[in-house]
Amino acid sequence: MAARSLPPLNALRAFEAFGRRGRMTLAADELCVTHGAISRQIRQLEDHLGTPLTEGPRTRLVLTEAGVTLAQALTLAFDQIDAAIPRPAETADRALVVSCLPTFAMKWLIPRLPDFVTAHPDIPVRIVESNGPFDFRADGIDLAIRMRLPDAPPSPDAEVTPFLKHHVGPVVSPVLAAGAGDLEALARLPRLHTRTFIESWAEWEAAAGLTLPPAQVNREFDHYFYMLEAAAAGLGVAMGPWAFVEGDLAAGRLVAPLGLIPGRALICALTPKGKATKAARRFRDWLLAQGAATPPPPGSQQAGPAKGAKPLTLSRSAI
Repeated sequence: MAARSLPPLNALRAFEAFGRRGRMTLAADELCVTHGAISRQIRQLEDHLGTPLTEGPRTRLVLTEAGVTLAQALTLAFDQIDAAIPRPAETADRALVVSCLPTFAMKWLIPRLPDFVTAHPDIPVRIVESNGPFDFRADGIDLAIRMRLPDAPPSPDAEVTPFLKHHVGPVVSPVLAAGAGDLEALARLPRLHTRTFIESWAEWEAAAGLTLPPAQVNREFDHYFYMLEAAAAGLGVAMGPWAFVEGDLAAGRLVAPLGLIPGRALICALTPKGKATKAARRFRDWLLAQGAATPPPPGSQQAGPAKGAKPLTLSRSAI
């Protein structure tokens, strides 16, 4: 039998969700990814097929005739796959599978995990690192941890429980911080980015009421963990979420010269709507307790400029 030549399955999932839901934002919410991720996956699928699947303005995309045909076929195929997947009976010793953002797992979740293990020795926990789309049943996931905006539309398949507030700000190594105690000095440093959230600097600027000039040097990394390690090594200034840098700030590996401000997103636990296992509910409750016990960043500020203040703009000549 000849090997199948199929497009990337993640692209097919993203396109099928968009075709079924009719909007990028709804598809993104269903798959627990960003609107931009859905858009990129659909473009990737169109490039792979060499055929336009959508048309119209970006804010009101609709399916082409070829797109309608493919979307309908994919929905039928995914329904058949879902119906055919064996569902193992839940047993007492079955591991609780937690899908988690990789850097969050390394920097926040795993260091706290011994507390849960001690309190619930009968619940084995398996951490699956992922920040992409997931399906509770197909992927065997009991609980997922993702960052979500508070105004995101409700998820039809998941119960969403925010458990940790999001703070963010520039972080650098102590050596670089010694010469970058103010915004102008900080803006002269190489700027570090992560491909998993390339918009982080723009989001921070908007929340802080600032407009930075383009960086003189940009350095890009595949994951938050790599970017933060690069910042600790002195390669530049990174945009660090509090949950990711709390330990490094306490250990003195990183410094936040300008403090951290609240971000828009919340860190949430997602469980199957109405079908969460007892172990998943216990883990969710534990996350809520751990989130409540996590202190805000030292010297954290309020988002946005002071009332009546104008956003600060740094010109190229200023740096």
